[in-house]
Amino acid sequence: MPRIFSGVQPTNNIHVGNYLGAIRNWLELQTSNDCIFCVVDLHALTVYQKPEILRQNILNVAKTYLALGVDPKKSIIFVQSDVKEHAELAWILNTIAKTGELERMTQFKDKAKQHKENINLGLFSYPVLMAADILLYDTDGVPVGEDQKQHVELARDLALRFNHLYGETFVVPQPLINRNGARVMGLDDPSKKMSKSAASSFNYIALLDDVKVAEKKIMRAVTDSGSEVKAGIEKPALTNLLTIYSLLADRPIKEIEAEYSGRGYGDFKKGLAKVVVDFLVDFQTKFNNIADAEVKKILDAGAAQARKLAIGKIQEVKEKIGLLI
Repeated sequence: MPRIFSGVQPTNNIHVGNYLGAIRNWLELQTSNDCIFCVVDLHALTVYQKPEILRQNILNVAKTYLALGVDPKKSIIFVQSDVKEHAELAWILNTIAKTGELERMTQFKDKAKQHKENINLGLFSYPVLMAADILLYDTDGVPVGEDQKQHVELARDLALRFNHLYGETFVVPQPLINRNGARVMGLDDPSKKMSKSAASSFNYIALLDDVKVAEKKIMRAVTDSGSEVKAGIEKPALTNLLTIYSLLADRPIKEIEAEYSGRGYGDFKKGLAKVVVDFLVDFQTKFNNIADAEVKKILDAGAAQARKLAIGKIQEVKEKIGLLI
């Protein structure tokens, strides 16, 4: 059975773009794959985190996985830092990664602009740790949004390079990109992806947003010139909103366009707001019914399962490179 690995950082609230671009795809994958889903807390440390908030965010991300439908009976769910082999393999891969490769990473360039006062080594080598996360489990496929594809390509390059130097060791992973909704854009700027680190909270709809706030964000979302509710290259804002509507309502875009033909943007936004609110109410009800103690139990069990796999792989790596006497 093919193995899948993916994860989300525990920073702020997960938003609708995270769900539609990645996590929604996980639910389908877990029915016919060996899936490992991680809360990647070590990655979050590239930006300062208040300890008490980070602890709660780690639990909240795990709760979010469960509330959205990730099933611990089908998938391994754990916290990255609970399996020390992630950091150990990252250091080993650092020794074969090239600085030029990391300097070309689009996300590093973007985040270095956002955090000019904190361009730290962790931010620079973040993709190597991500490669370690993936390669540690002999991952076949990595469900990601378009913006993370470059990181999976680095993981592929490092796997091939290590295999060439030391013999066949790592599976070379493939990025799995759900083309429909792979890159959900900001509500306030359809030229940039929806992001929880955006300057304005009107860029995204967090899964834990108050429904009245979410409704307001939809009604304030930018639109294109004209009044026709139609997707297309010339209408990036409407295309983005129609994509969100289509994926949350599980309806074809053409059908939604037909429903709002001649009715204008106002009616369309009201319809979209209802779809978003219905989704959030259902999610938040499930989220709030999951106890912290239940989550911790699931995470501990998941870490034990992940650790067994990780220890075997790191032992193989150490033997190949001469660290085991």
